[in-house]
Amino acid sequence: MDAIVVGGGLMGTAAAFFLARRGVRVTLLERNRVGTGATVASFGNVRRTNRHLTQLPLAHRSLALWNEAEAMLGRDVEFRVTGHLRLAFEDDALQDMRAYARAALPWGLALEELGSNELRARFPGIGPDAIGASFSPHDGCGNPRVIAPAFAEAARRLGCSIVEDCTVLSIHHTGTGFTVETSRGVFGSEVLLNAAGAWGGRIAADLGEPVPIAARGPQMGVTEPLPHRILPVVGIWTRRAGADGYLRQVERGNVVFGGAADRVAVDLDPGHARPDPAALPRQLRAILRLVPALADVSVIRTWSGCEGYLADMLPVMGPSAITPGLFHAFGFCGHGFQLGPGVGETMADLIASGHTDIPLEDFRIARFSGAVS
Repeated sequence: MDAIVVGGGLMGTAAAFFLARRGVRVTLLERNRVGTGATVASFGNVRRTNRHLTQLPLAHRSLALWNEAEAMLGRDVEFRVTGHLRLAFEDDALQDMRAYARAALPWGLALEELGSNELRARFPGIGPDAIGASFSPHDGCGNPRVIAPAFAEAARRLGCSIVEDCTVLSIHHTGTGFTVETSRGVFGSEVLLNAAGAWGGRIAADLGEPVPIAARGPQMGVTEPLPHRILPVVGIWTRRAGADGYLRQVERGNVVFGGAADRVAVDLDPGHARPDPAALPRQLRAILRLVPALADVSVIRTWSGCEGYLADMLPVMGPSAITPGLFHAFGFCGHGFQLGPGVGETMADLIASGHTDIPLEDFRIARFSGAVS
């Protein structure tokens, strides 16, 4: 079987790797460089807390692959099991936390509830005003700049052809396969996987399956290096707009942070948002609520990128509803980083065997039939 994967982010490179490992002849086409789209804009959070419940089977599968990633890919992708701590500062947020924990338990996610005293005893200096927290000890973080190139290089060792700086000009379904015209030549295959992130909506629409997708850019920042004191990834349960800050400290000492800033609209040409300096003070107020000791720390860099958001905040994932041999995996709405390895393996299962044990019903592209304005 021959397959073309369009999109060289985490989803596309992981799918290329797992397809190649199943003996599929894979060509991956990337418009820029591998890992430079939504993946590199990511915060790097490998978390299952507060996911849509029907995503949890996929998230569990993906977490198992994150744990295997270094041995599987032959490279340290800086995945660390740090735990994921999420704080509640208001009563309604605490109730939301408890409701989610009850709902997630039958789906295989067990969250520890920490009262304020236990939180301060176990994680001194974090959230001194919090009234409670959830803790997921098996989650953690990874390096967004490393993971997609690591999957791409491992796929290349298995025979995958990776073509970068390759703009897709047109895609035609021939009845027995696909012809893809690009700025780097014409490619053909029996199967095509649309893993083009925010650009995936264009491909789907060109092939007769439009979806309500918007391209938006998150805002992230990083501080100067500090003594390493913050082990878990830390976030906030909240209903308040602009209060959803989150942070993690990398082993080199820098604190990476995000949230508490509007995701700005992105023009897909060229397809990259710029950070908004005016949003930075709001972000800093949110992270100081988490760790007040960061008050006098310098921010050395901010950045953004381009992510695809579907109207219902769920991805498109699975086979086309109308075109044999066409598959989609795009639009992960800013929460795809943790899912990436699991998405790649699940799509490889589906393409190579026609079957997957992961429930994908909520992610079918057909849910938008007739709903796109």
